[in-house]
Amino acid sequence: MTCPVRIAINFTRMERKKPKAQFEHIGRILTDVLKNYRRESDGELIQVWQVWDGIVGDVIAQNARPAAFKGKILLVHVTNSTWIHQLQFLKKEMIAKLNDALGNALIADLKFKIGPL
Repeated sequence: MTCPVRIAINFTRMERKKPKAQFEHIGRILTDVLKNYRRESDGELIQVWQVWDGIVGDVIAQNARPAAFKGKILLVHVTNSTWIHQLQFLKKEMIAKLNDALGNALIADLKFKIGPL
């Protein structure tokens, strides 16, 4: 007596590849994400991000980034303790320039903390 042999064939559909996405500037992506997932008051933080590099310069911008607002205090993440120390000397000047660029006194103080950029 012979056993019947069953053969199963699995047909899969061939899917077309999606066209590659165009590169987009990270600033636009972050702005869109923040608009969708954060409170409206964080719009002030977006404004700070937009002027930050131009106000503080390239060297500081590579080592310090605005992270959050706590009232009128802007929390800034820095790469290490040396930058915390250095930026303490520049704090008053940075606050004045940022508020001037933003058009009103959004920032009363800066607090520096080691954190992710």
